[in-house]
Amino acid sequence: MLRPMDEDEFWHLLEACRPPGADPDAEGLAAALEERLAAGPVAAVAAFAERLSTALFRLDRRELGGELSGDAFLYTRAAVVAAGRPAYLAVLADPARFAPYAEEFVWAEPLLYVPDRAYRRLTGEEWGRGTVHGYESFSDAEGWGRQAGGTSGAV
Repeated sequence: MLRPMDEDEFWHLLEACRPPGADPDAEGLAAALEERLAAGPVAAVAAFAERLSTALFRLDRRELGGELSGDAFLYTRAAVVAAGRPAYLAVLADPARFAPYAEEFVWAEPLLYVPDRAYRRLTGEEWGRGTVHGYESFSDAEGWGRQAGGTSGAV
């Protein structure tokens, strides 16, 4: 894959790798994604990382994470992505749908490490990846009501 992964391909890959049954912390999903991406090419890993970062960035908004720590907010946003496209779009459309993930501590931290682990398996090297959008909590200045370049806590 020498072209960027489009949004449909990203969500299809997540669905294709979703294990049957319960996967409380998305460990099964992360393992299956890593296995699929580690088959190569490296461009597919980079494309997946870009889509994942973009999806997480779009959820990085004050109305979703105002009461959560940075890590809790990141892992909870990852859980929304891991839940699939319908759940993700529902949260984007109605921020109240984020509450059950946050209140019940539904986290999917392993999803965050998939691109790095797949890259390491493919190349034997650590990945100093960079994506267009940062996925760390409070990265989206507009989503937090600040001007770009502001500090995390500034309004």
